[in-house]
Formats: sequence, C-alpha cells, structure tokens
Amino acid sequence: MEDIKDRFMETREKRDGMNGDFDRAELIRRALEQQKDAYAPYSEYHVSAAVLTDSGKVYTGVNVENASYPAGICAERNAVFHAVACGERRIRAVAIVAGHKGVNSTYPSPCGICRQVMREFCDPKEMRVLLAKTVDDYRERTLEELLPESFGPEDLPG
Repeated sequence: MEDIKDRFMETREKRDGMNGDFDRAELIRRALEQQKDAYAPYSEYHVSAAVLTDSGKVYTGVNVENASYPAGICAERNAVFHAVACGERRIRAVAIVAGHKGVNSTYPSPCGICRQVMREFCDPKEMRVLLAKTVDDYRERTLEELLPESFGPEDLPG
C-alpha cells in the first residue's frame, strides 16, 4: 500500500463526487506491476487488480489459486479486502489486468462475486472499472454498467 493521493486525485473541491480525475495510467501500471505475483499454477491465468480508494490510497491484489479450487480468491476481491482491512470503506476505481501466463491479450472482466463485493463499497453509478491490456489499451466502464440493477446496503431494512 502506498499513499499517492497527489498523483491520483485532484483536491476534493475539484472533484465531482467520486467521478473526478485520477491517473488511469498509473492505476493500471500498479496492477500490471503486481501481476507477476499472481499464484496461478493450475489455470496459469494471472490476474491483478489495483483499487483506488476515496482517500487516494491504492491497494493491490492478485488471484491466488488452490488445489481445492473453491478455496482460491480473485484478484479484485483480494485488493478490495486488502483496502477494507486497512480501514478503507469507499472505492472510486479499480484497474484489472489478466492473461494466460501474464500475457494480457483480452480485456478482463470481473466475475459476478467480485462485482457484488465492489458494490458494497461504492456508488455503482460513479465507480470506474478499467479493463486493461496495457497502460494505453483499456476499456472503462462504471460498475453500474457491469452490474445493472444491483443490490446494495441501502436495499436492506434499517
């Protein structure tokens, strides 16, 4: 974890909610940098994610496979849980990179469970998801586009 608030975010006054500017290339670079640490001996599909929180800090995570397949974890959840374990509660963006043996030839999309976990910590209309091959080659979506009509904390009574 590294505090790089000045590199990622304008001042709070300049931001429009959580939609404000942030350095997309730097967030993708952080995910790419961490991808080598993925533990994927079975699928050889190396995934890495970098989560930018509302505080301006970035947390990374990689996929970790297990011989008992359900015991593994996706990179996106790993990064979100890392942020939450450090006291963060709001996510404004996530960059995801993935590829067979670390060769990123497609735009990775988070699984349904990861989308729901991200939903817990953001406004889906505002949170940005960067599906990246490289720093310069990525697709940007909101979480709402990836998880329409989602269920969140506000849907629970009380």
